[in-house]
Amino acid sequence: MLERIFESALWNSRFIIILAVIFGLIGAVILFLVASVDVFATAKYVLTTYFTGAHPSNFHEDVVGGIIGAVDLYLIGVVMLLFSFGLYELFISDIDAAKDENGNENQLLAIHSLDQLKDKISKVIVMVLVVSFFQKVGHTEFNGALDMLYLALSITAVSVGLYFLGKVGKH
Repeated sequence: MLERIFESALWNSRFIIILAVIFGLIGAVILFLVASVDVFATAKYVLTTYFTGAHPSNFHEDVVGGIIGAVDLYLIGVVMLLFSFGLYELFISDIDAAKDENGNENQLLAIHSLDQLKDKISKVIVMVLVVSFFQKVGHTEFNGALDMLYLALSITAVSVGLYFLGKVGKH
């Protein structure tokens, strides 16, 4: 009897995961809101710049940097969503709303193991790193041929990494 009570309590302790799910969702919403405000601010900057006739020398870099920064935040928000959905499906219950009328599961968010969750999150994290890399490159000053060679090598390394990342999980 004591063993049954302990095992029941141990099994029900998995519901503590609900905290990570809820706060992961809150974090995702916050990231989406902040990214949307950044896109709005960038659009306002573009319109203001064109209507006033001003054209600062770093205008294009500012616009591209603002948009890429927002994309970066959106991708991190997606990581938080995947994390929340995955934890919920793994520890609490399948998400019934993710199934169509035939009972087929939406494969975008279907997570059946920790390895699947890890793979999906790691792919999005790699994309966040790639976007961050290109945002940094946009604000870098190049002072010679060696800097340009380093840029070319780093872009090649990112491309090769993305190629192999696309091969993961495919036969």
